[in-house]
Amino acid sequence: MEGYIGLFVGAFLAATFVPISSEAMLAAVDAIDEHPDILLLLVATGGNTLGSLTNWFAGRFCLKWQDRRWFPIGKQRLEQASSWFSRYGVWTLLLAWLPFIGDPLTLAAGVFRVRLLPFILLVGAGKAGRYGAVLLAV
Repeated sequence: MEGYIGLFVGAFLAATFVPISSEAMLAAVDAIDEHPDILLLLVATGGNTLGSLTNWFAGRFCLKWQDRRWFPIGKQRLEQASSWFSRYGVWTLLLAWLPFIGDPLTLAAGVFRVRLLPFILLVGAGKAGRYGAVLLAV
């Protein structure tokens, strides 16, 4: 049970602005080979998607603080994500698993007020694909 909880928390934090490798955590828990891969996939995807949802809420409600020094995304990275988002639309959320651009994309989704259900479905699908690839590789 501790493996699932640790994986969920690590995946959640990795989707926010905490520099943790949830892929490495998933591979380590999978290497123990006590857990069914489908459960590991669901736990990692759920935690990581919920972490991205935290970014969505931050973009939706906290952008007024973007000029503060403690705000987690720099102005340049937020502008880059906004540009991608304006150009390619909500489908960019399938790329929310990418390092460096994924977190700002999920924040930009909140800024642009993407509806919650499409956000969760697209972000979750992209993250599940990434974790599925990790599990296949291990």
